[in-house]
Amino acid sequence: MSTREAKSDILQGTLDLMVLRTLGSMGPQHGFGLAQRIQQISGGLLDLNQGTLYPALLRLEHRGWVESRWGVSGHNRKAKFYEITTAGRRQTERESEDWARTVNIMNRFLSLAATE
Repeated sequence: MSTREAKSDILQGTLDLMVLRTLGSMGPQHGFGLAQRIQQISGGLLDLNQGTLYPALLRLEHRGWVESRWGVSGHNRKAKFYEITTAGRRQTERESEDWARTVNIMNRFLSLAATE
């Protein structure tokens, strides 16, 4: 598996949580703003394109975890804004707890491997 494939696998498994956490902390955002913020938080390691982000937003909207509405961006252009819902906040909490457990387990395995 190449580094590019590994990044893709990680992204598919975590993108929903990244989007929900970003919307939860920043409030309503349009897709471009979301992509920029995720790239910023990742230190430039994740560069989301429209073909990755917008299907995720549509999926989250279908699940009732985000809502969208049309508005005007900071550059005075029509843009679709996404906002986290109450159900999305609950989902974010559940997924964050699951990830914390997973990280804890993986840290144990990585620590064990380093001592052997």
